[in-house]
Amino acid sequence: QVQLVETGGGLVQAGGSQTLACVAVRTTFTRFTVGWFRQAPGKEREFVSAVSGNSGTTRYADSVKGRFTISIDNAKKTVYLQMNSLRPEDTAAFYCAADYVQRDTSAWEQHSLYDYWGQGTQVTVSS
Repeated sequence: QVQLVETGGGLVQAGGSQTLACVAVRTTFTRFTVGWFRQAPGKEREFVSAVSGNSGTTRYADSVKGRFTISIDNAKKTVYLQMNSLRPEDTAAFYCAADYVQRDTSAWEQHSLYDYWGQGTQVTVSS
């Protein structure tokens, strides 16, 4: 069973930076696509970014392009989400998820396709 553990959330001022980490327990991300999603109160879960553990290919939501960077460590155990120029509208619970099936990158934004999810970490951006 794949277990994902997220760390790095917290309170940050607008314009600031924060890095989230998603650690794979008892496995590596080599054969997974790893995505970050977020959900604000009263809103649907939305795609943020994803990376292929195999190829390193990345994808971003338009709302975070140029501000967020997703990366995976050499050991393929941890996926990072570096968030810069944070805005109050970025406030949400952030979740990492892993999909074992190799898909076209256009499918990465569909949260229903991900098999494994972390517990989530709250990011709050104050104005």
